[in-house]
Amino acid sequence: MRFSRFGYSFLGVALVAASAQAGGFSRGTADTDILYDEGNFSFRAGAIIAAPRQEYTANPGGSTSGGVVGQNYLDTYVIPTAAVKFGFSENLACAGTYTHSNGASSSYDVPYGVSGRLSEVFTVSEFGATCAVFFDMGRGRLSVLGGAFLESFDYSLEAMPTLPVLGAVPVNVGLDSRAYGWRAGVGYEIPDIAFRAQLLYRSGTTHSATGSGNTPLFPGSLPAYGSGELPQSVELKLQSGIAPGWLAFGSVKWTDWSVNETLDLVVDASALGLGSLDSLNQYYWRDGWTITAGIGHTFTENISGSLSVQWDRGVSTGYDLRGDKWLVAAGARFQDEMGGELRLGAGVSHLAAVDITKGLETGAAVDSGWAAIFSASYAVRW
Repeated sequence: MRFSRFGYSFLGVALVAASAQAGGFSRGTADTDILYDEGNFSFRAGAIIAAPRQEYTANPGGSTSGGVVGQNYLDTYVIPTAAVKFGFSENLACAGTYTHSNGASSSYDVPYGVSGRLSEVFTVSEFGATCAVFFDMGRGRLSVLGGAFLESFDYSLEAMPTLPVLGAVPVNVGLDSRAYGWRAGVGYEIPDIAFRAQLLYRSGTTHSATGSGNTPLFPGSLPAYGSGELPQSVELKLQSGIAPGWLAFGSVKWTDWSVNETLDLVVDASALGLGSLDSLNQYYWRDGWTITAGIGHTFTENISGSLSVQWDRGVSTGYDLRGDKWLVAAGARFQDEMGGELRLGAGVSHLAAVDITKGLETGAAVDSGWAAIFSASYAVRW
């Protein structure tokens, strides 16, 4: 059997594309799987490109003509990922990781919603450090994982709100903040049959961002601030060899998206005699569930591949447009003569149609849509 040498790569190859289209604002996942790599040193870096498309069929208020009807509001985005692992002994390894853990990006040809949004983008960069302690147990070994991470939150808004007397006024806002969190987990593996079970918890974070707003009405910048919650999550991942050269895998992830109720943004325009310019994005999401299953096969000593399907339960409760998603993803792994490893992945995601039935944007709706996802990474180890 070639399980022990190749088995653990399947899950990462298949899910790297899938993670880019998980629920809510989820994007990349820290590559803590590198802790299980053999040897004293491993480094892996890559990127995921996601190109979603979903068009409006109705404006707020229910109008089906003009406005944003027929427009795709979802922007293409890139998720970088990098990880480095140091093995200090057979029983201790630590890794540093980087990715964009959460984010969203949308744009409109005309002012949209109460705030008159033209473009709204936020990105959460995660810098993490995680260690694993291994204990021999029965046929395999038990691992205990723990670590911490720093989130860097960056937000930008271009809008054209309509103000009393003044009419439509262009406003640009930029905010940033920092927050800390932690992760912990436990795993058990039997390398001979490529079996691994891992349960990993990631804490939530609270962001209170500050920055500035700019408008042609005022020569300088205006103080701005915003606040919001990002969720905790728990993920169970399983994989096992099922025949020589074949492996089955899957995962179940719960994400506490119900903490995301609103995104509150305030621009202090008292210097203009306008008080504060408030923008409120309403979400009131429910918790998210993401279920993945797949199979992998080793074709040769240097080539293996995988195929997976994923269902992500939509988090919308009627206030916004985050509906169910179905994804099919494929991955391939190539080992070169120098000992490096190239991973390639691709996926197609179906986005369910959604109507907004509550809140400030009641009546807006989008048709079903699609997202194309591509990923590539390269690893070296010794």
